[in-house]
Amino acid sequence: MTQHALETAAWLHELAPEDLRRTVDVLYRVHRLVALVTDLPTLLHSILDESKQVAQAEASSLLLYDEITNDLYFEVALGETGDQSALKREVRLKLGEGIAGTAALQRESINVADARNDGRFFKKADETSGFATRSLLAVPLVDREQLIGVLEVVNKIGGGSFSNADLHVVEMFAGLVATSVSNARLIEKNLRAERLAAIGQAVAGLAHHTKNIITGLSGSVDLMDQGLSQNNSEFIARSWPIFKRSSQRIANFVEDMLSFSKARVPVLESFDVRGVVKEVCDTVSGTITKKSIALNIDVDDVARMIRADQRGIYRVLLNLVSNAADAVPRSGGHIRILAMSADSGALVLEVADNGPGVPDAIARQIFDPFFSTKGSQGTGLGLAVTQKIVVEHGGQITVSRAPEGGALFRVVIPQEREGQEPHE
Repeated sequence: MTQHALETAAWLHELAPEDLRRTVDVLYRVHRLVALVTDLPTLLHSILDESKQVAQAEASSLLLYDEITNDLYFEVALGETGDQSALKREVRLKLGEGIAGTAALQRESINVADARNDGRFFKKADETSGFATRSLLAVPLVDREQLIGVLEVVNKIGGGSFSNADLHVVEMFAGLVATSVSNARLIEKNLRAERLAAIGQAVAGLAHHTKNIITGLSGSVDLMDQGLSQNNSEFIARSWPIFKRSSQRIANFVEDMLSFSKARVPVLESFDVRGVVKEVCDTVSGTITKKSIALNIDVDDVARMIRADQRGIYRVLLNLVSNAADAVPRSGGHIRILAMSADSGALVLEVADNGPGVPDAIARQIFDPFFSTKGSQGTGLGLAVTQKIVVEHGGQITVSRAPEGGALFRVVIPQEREGQEPHE
């Protein structure tokens, strides 16, 4: 056994049966907290409260070490009296300053029976909080040779100093706190690195996509300027479709970003979905004509009026049809659009194509934000926005292999039955 283990066994034998039972119960609860609580502030608050109870102290506090400023600050302060929030706002201790700073610098526990007559006592903490410190036990928090901070329990209930048993049990609590804080910081560091990497990837993708659109706009503007300066209507006529198409791409891009950036409650209204299908086909008509895509539209079995967010349904269909148009081959492309009402009354929309389809390996990723198989030609927002709109309607979207050989996207939007309460 190690020296620390031998010392721990020795002081456990010194405890009265009632104190031993209380100590074991508290340690059991704290270990369960460490395993179950993922919110670090809540965990630290709970551990400090338990340490105060088991040491029979009036107050407890946790000071964490700031590596940048090389000092200690109050992270948690628990006590029945005094302004604990003022401690957190105003008081910081340099290493070696006060009893806590000395414990941190020396990395040794300090047990003081009469704090006010101890030359190391830091009076400003009491002056700031209005708390009157009598006895004080300070235990440094160290994890893997790294200083984390200091755990303090203050004022032994009933007077007197903290016992040797109190010292050992608070050291146990200090070990739990040090490990919890260290692990939480490591997790947060990894999450921050992952978030920054994801943001960088997203910004790069958005920048590439925007640059491609702007290139089209700039080229068409140059041609129109040349046509205007030479009074050449042929230049203007040739560049106008490019300008119009690029403008529409910018509008779609901005609409996708706005739709993705915030939660939106669908504005339910009754409308004829046939009109939405026609509007979508008109919007992509340039691409359909340019690639000579065969378009098959089946809206015979859909209810005359459906109830949904018309703008949202338009965006869903537009994203799916636009993706299909990009996916089909340069010649012999085929897209099928189906709108029908299911037996349950739900609106069913299908968009199928004869492109390469969606490989099983990425089928679960295609709805993730910023995931794109188009390289710099795509933002990775289209399908994420589409899924978001569908889910906001209480519906679902799936992808499978189409009979045509490519991808088949199926959207189901539930409809309220007559006499049914409106869906919130």
